Amino acid sequence: MVMASRARLIAIVALCVMTASMHAAFASTRIVVVATTSDVASLASAVGGDVIEVKTIVPPGTDPEPFEPRVSDLSTLSDADLIVRVGLGYDLWIDKLIIQLHRPEFQAGGGRLVDASIGVPLLEARGRTPVTEDGHAHGLGNPHYWLDPANAETVTATIAERIIRLMPAARDTIVANRNRFLATLHERIVAWMQRLAPYRGASLVAYHNSWPYFARRFHLNLVGFIETKEGVAPSVAHLSSLIAEMGQNGVRAILQEAYEPKNFSEMLSARTGAPLVVLAPTVGSVPEARDYLSLMDFNVGALARTLATGSH
Repeated sequence: MVMASRARLIAIVALCVMTASMHAAFASTRIVVVATTSDVASLASAVGGDVIEVKTIVPPGTDPEPFEPRVSDLSTLSDADLIVRVGLGYDLWIDKLIIQLHRPEFQAGGGRLVDASIGVPLLEARGRTPVTEDGHAHGLGNPHYWLDPANAETVTATIAERIIRLMPAARDTIVANRNRFLATLHERIVAWMQRLAPYRGASLVAYHNSWPYFARRFHLNLVGFIETKEGVAPSVAHLSSLIAEMGQNGVRAILQEAYEPKNFSEMLSARTGAPLVVLAPTVGSVPEARDYLSLMDFNVGALARTLATGSH
């Protein structure tokens, strides 16, 4: 009896050790994906699941466009098997870090750098090299494409293909993860469209030019922006003109990015009566936007409530 109990105990311990070893081995073979922003990080996590470890350069709640890389970010990037960027000039700063890595696989054409904008139908597309003059440039098109949830299908396909290329044995897992995410996404898109359907064609003003993709998806009308150039404070003349335009178009709300200054938006709201609604342009820019799906949940819900009641 005692010998049998000891045998069972030894077997249990051996099983635990073997399981722990398997988990450790699996963890050591995971692909490290470093994403420039929380948005592409969240989409990478959705398809990669346990196959990957995701790290993000820009801290949650920080505006990624004017972000200045830190010394610690180079250390984070040095662990990467794959780098995912937004592209379109949105995260140009990552190029400085990549140069310092001295790893050719992360250079253009090296196979380990993913531009998540590839294949996305762009708005404001223009054929020029992104150059900053005053403010930051919006590269070859408006880079806020993830705010149209339908674009997540293209982005996740691009990321999934690159992960599978690095780890072919995980193909079935990656495909299943993506299919599961897309099934949920498609259900949510239907619900989001229904939620905003009563406000089709509503005229809006935004602080920053973050929302054209969102507006196109949900049939909203963006009539102007408080910024005259991205990252540049508006002039008195511009604000006066915008106030007149808001009156002419019957603007129903002012969209305010969570991390942008509110003083100009609050002034316009007071002058015109249009309510101010704070939206989340990126995952983590408000506590409710924990991941990609909750980001869209928050934005659709906040805007629908504002348009329904005339206040936030």
